Amino acid sequence: MMKNPCHPGEILREDVFEPLGLSVTEAARRLGMSRVALSRVLNCRAAVSADLAIRLERAGVSSARFWLDLQSAWDLAQALKHEQPPVERLQAA
Repeated sequence: MMKNPCHPGEILREDVFEPLGLSVTEAARRLGMSRVALSRVLNCRAAVSADLAIRLERAGVSSARFWLDLQSAWDLAQALKHEQPPVERLQAA
């Protein structure tokens, strides 16, 4: 696993919308969502939800699983950066 993966919103902004010349407003319209909600994802302030992942797949931008896997990798990397509380095994070794 990458220690510091990119947020999927950054990938969506830089690798999809910018090359296509899509504004946030136009991309949001085409995806059937609010400009504010999409902007939060593109600015790495919100996660790619399952609903957005499905919309991206239907819009022809890779698969929903791809976007959810990117989000999951980013979420896990962020969690690993924080100290975790002591944990005990649930089963005998």
